[in-house]
Amino acid sequence: MRSTTRILCGLATVAALTVAPTAYAAENPYERGPDPTESSIEASRGSFAVSQTSVSSLAVIGFGGGTIYYPTSTAQGTFGAVAISPGFTATQSSIAWIGPRLASQGFVVFTIDTNTIYDQPDSRGDQLLAALDYLTQRSDVRSRIDTSRLAVAGHSMGGGGSLEAAQDRPSLQAAVPLAPWNTQKSWSSLRVPTFIIGGESDTVAPVASHSIPFYTSIPASAEKAYMELDNASHFFPNTANTTMAKYTISWLKRFVDNDTRYEQFLCPAPDDRTISDYRDTCPHA
Repeated sequence: MRSTTRILCGLATVAALTVAPTAYAAENPYERGPDPTESSIEASRGSFAVSQTSVSSLAVIGFGGGTIYYPTSTAQGTFGAVAISPGFTATQSSIAWIGPRLASQGFVVFTIDTNTIYDQPDSRGDQLLAALDYLTQRSDVRSRIDTSRLAVAGHSMGGGGSLEAAQDRPSLQAAVPLAPWNTQKSWSSLRVPTFIIGGESDTVAPVASHSIPFYTSIPASAEKAYMELDNASHFFPNTANTTMAKYTISWLKRFVDNDTRYEQFLCPAPDDRTISDYRDTCPHA
């Protein structure tokens, strides 16, 4: 009986040692890519090779088509996804640089065109959600996407639209409004982790009447941050911007991928000379 007991105990110990690494890995199963550094999030490309595919407006319903950028390899598993809207009178070409930059860090990215270049923020919000639905249900890359890990972003009225989308679909994991414009100033019912980036010298959507009131109105329990780029105009998202990119990557990694390795870049507040103001609730690890 004692021998049998010792054998059973030994088997239990081996089993525990065998499952422990799996259990440990399951604590953060959405990590993608190597440990981040300041250099890696500032780089114009991350560790993933990227492919892209065009989506015709004739093939979709609810938005104007666009371009999908995605990691070529799925060796590490599926990816979170983000849809990004341009601003008033603009097309996806105005934000095209963002697509491959984010995708190379381990996301599927959909830069969209809107139904018309004059669509208002509420319409752009609906179109961002329609784009995510297409991306996860009908697109050629849908098998690469984890449908529980989705986000929205946008510039100007597209940024206002990303707030609309986040308010309408609380299951989203993150929102990143860029120089957002919207006539609605209160977002007290928004619960999605939201990172607002404004331009200090923005005269189209001045931060005092747009970005800052938006940020202030979002409950702290939602997780939020506000970053103001030093001397930046309304159009800072239209050309490659390292500061915008590195903290957008960090926010998406932290909340879409639940990757706490990126929390170090968000909290405490970044000490960066290109940032004139930074406010946050500090992500909860």
